[in-house]
Amino acid sequence: VQLQAFGGGLVQPGGSLRLSCAASGTIFSLYTMGWYRQAPGKQRELVALITNGGNTNYLTSVKGRFTISRDNAKNAMYLQMDSLKPEDTAAYYCNIFIGNTIYWGQGTLVTVSS
Repeated sequence: VQLQAFGGGLVQPGGSLRLSCAASGTIFSLYTMGWYRQAPGKQRELVALITNGGNTNYLTSVKGRFTISRDNAKNAMYLQMDSLKPEDTAAYYCNIFIGNTIYWGQGTLVTVSS
């Protein structure tokens, strides 16, 4: 299983970014996928999940600002991030949950700063 996240960058507070995740090596549509993030000096946290049926769940601090989605035909997942705050600064990783295993891809760095 291979995952690659991209779309990060530098954005001002209040701005938006859209992260994308490309997956290969598995039947993508069967599994729950998600986004984690890890800020410098902080623990990794689960930001958002989307099941194979399209149900979603979010970290409380991002509810109403972030939207997770997937396109099974393209083996892709997205994270639309609006109203970004400096505390959203982190490396963001996309994941796929297969059984008891979480597969990780390379992260993409999001920096929210004026």
